[in-house]
Amino acid sequence: MASQTRFRSLLLAFAATALSACSNPRPDVSTRPVVDLQQGRLAGEREGNLDVYRAIPYAAPPVGDARWKAPGPAPSWKDVRDASVFGPACIQPPVPETSLYYDPPADSSEDCLTLNVWARTGAETAPVIVWIHGGSLRIGSSAEPMYDGAEFARRGAVFVSINYRLGALGYLAHADLSAEAPDGVSGNYGLRDQIAALKWVRDNIEAFGGDPSNVTIMGESAGALSVSYLLTSPEADGLFHKAIIESPNSRNFPKLKTAAYGLPSAEAIGASVFAKLGVDTLEAARAMDAQDLTNRAGFAPQGTIDGKVLPLQIIDAFDAGRFAKVPVLAGFNSGEVRAQRAFAPRPPESPEAYEAEITARYGDMAEAFLDIYPADDVQGSILATLRDAIYGWSAERIVRKETAAGQPAFMYVFDYCYPAAEAEDLCAFHASEVPFVFGNLAPESLPPNWPVPDGEEDRGISDALLDYWTSFAATGRPESAYGPVWSPYGQDQSYLDIGQTLASRTDPIPGMFELHEQLVAQRKSAGEPWFLNIGLGARPLGGAAGEQAE
Repeated sequence: MASQTRFRSLLLAFAATALSACSNPRPDVSTRPVVDLQQGRLAGEREGNLDVYRAIPYAAPPVGDARWKAPGPAPSWKDVRDASVFGPACIQPPVPETSLYYDPPADSSEDCLTLNVWARTGAETAPVIVWIHGGSLRIGSSAEPMYDGAEFARRGAVFVSINYRLGALGYLAHADLSAEAPDGVSGNYGLRDQIAALKWVRDNIEAFGGDPSNVTIMGESAGALSVSYLLTSPEADGLFHKAIIESPNSRNFPKLKTAAYGLPSAEAIGASVFAKLGVDTLEAARAMDAQDLTNRAGFAPQGTIDGKVLPLQIIDAFDAGRFAKVPVLAGFNSGEVRAQRAFAPRPPESPEAYEAEITARYGDMAEAFLDIYPADDVQGSILATLRDAIYGWSAERIVRKETAAGQPAFMYVFDYCYPAAEAEDLCAFHASEVPFVFGNLAPESLPPNWPVPDGEEDRGISDALLDYWTSFAATGRPESAYGPVWSPYGQDQSYLDIGQTLASRTDPIPGMFELHEQLVAQRKSAGEPWFLNIGLGARPLGGAAGEQAE
């Protein structure tokens, strides 16, 4: 499988090099689909009954003086532009070869703001899905084979996948950057890219047969976080009409200029990154090689609460009703943290020691905590605690808020396991639903270390999820002939249990949401962080508070 991935990467690299070696080549359009855009004419590829267009620039290249600036207008071109080959990924740090998520891009560049479109030949007024890839806002690209949108297009959607700036190039804030910006804020450049891509979709998707009034944004992990940002950003208002959110989180994020919830300001973080890089001016920082800067920055990218692009913490925006009131489909995986064990604290030596630790940290709430995360399976409880604190609570919270706002909201729990994943103790691990959602289960579609689906029910589960996801994008209701009726979350807390069979159930983890809602409220009122401040890693409730929120 690793050799297949290396061959695929070499093939893509060769194709990209061959394309760039030609000076604005004029493709033979006699047998190829061509669209007329505001930017110019574009020649794609006909693949069966689909038309596919790759590497379409949706914004100006963010290079040179444009580094750490809002995305500029999309470029135009003369003649017919070739759109047969994926563009380079955005600059990103290397990932260890042993990582489950190791899948290095064939090519990367700071000039990376492109998107791709899959559509049925002759499509008209089709629902549009815009995919935002995951990768901790550090890694990933729209060219990953697992994200190929063909199966969505075959079911009638126009599918769009996008690149956006990552890491320090995409999310670093700094006082000097804020001072030079017309709106007085910095950071969130990757999020601004996503918004620019959605504006491009609004203005151009009809040329591909898509309906600009029926756009669903969809993302997993960092992509789900991005969807959550977009739900609460006034800059994205009206650019989408539904949202699919796979494994989100609603942790606390740094404010632009002031410390809050135990975090330094985003500008202070940026100043420390500049110091680490040994630069003291924007000119010097912009002159650095993009890859070298990314590798050396040691920067953990995340959104900045700047009062404009992101006015409020995600949970505050939802509590204040300042979010997009749209239908949502959201959920999480039962084994999320099995692939993220670095988050997990070291377990105590015995169940009794675990109970004592939890009691010391939670006092009067310890009994409720231990009811959900008991001592009879300490390792399982540690993983479940982190799963729920990071993903489960966040997914259910979004579904509850949209339900309360009168929107159709649908929740799922992905609990499906197949033999290769079970053999590695990775049942329903973080992102394991993605190949099933896309219908891309073959080894050549997956990263080299990914356990390849090899169960008898795999294709049936995948077909059902593709139906549910695509019909939701089309109508706001997930439906499939291969699974049960998926009821809205509603007052009975309905959800779709995606296990070895598909079943409609209620109340996914009794008491979980209420417990974490109460714990987060207490941390927040004390000015403390609520991300990973949980379980055996938690500070005692009622202890010394962190820095107070402004």
